[in-house]
Amino acid sequence: MTPAQDQEPEFLHAFTIAAHDFAGAGQVSIAVKNLLKEVGFSAQCLRRVAIVAFEAEMNVVMYGGGGGMSVYLSPALVRLVVEDQGPGIPDLDLAMQEGWSTATPEMREMGFGAGMGLPNIKRNSDRLAIHTSPGRGTKLVAEIILT
Repeated sequence: MTPAQDQEPEFLHAFTIAAHDFAGAGQVSIAVKNLLKEVGFSAQCLRRVAIVAFEAEMNVVMYGGGGGMSVYLSPALVRLVVEDQGPGIPDLDLAMQEGWSTATPEMREMGFGAGMGLPNIKRNSDRLAIHTSPGRGTKLVAEIILT
């Protein structure tokens, strides 16, 4: 690893995510993608970051009671930190299984709740940490290594 790749990512931007704002859902992940596109990221990296950002944003909108996403950048990686004020995830192992969902019928009618959010985040992250506690919300830290 070169010194540039080993440096801690610097804060780039923070976004607020509103609870149950389905009309505005996806705007934060689009803004993250556009921000990184301006910096000159490859299409492959942009796609992975956009998927992680969108899935995390939708989880905050649907379940998290609102929260935020912060973007950190270094020459070696993009780090997304997503925190919410929701009820926490009661069974993280179960929530990581493809197809498992707690979506309401209304969410499903809008096309959400396929149970692919966390699995897609894991699949598109090089490193993933999820800290959750019942009644205290969830913090997700996803890193995408730049290639």
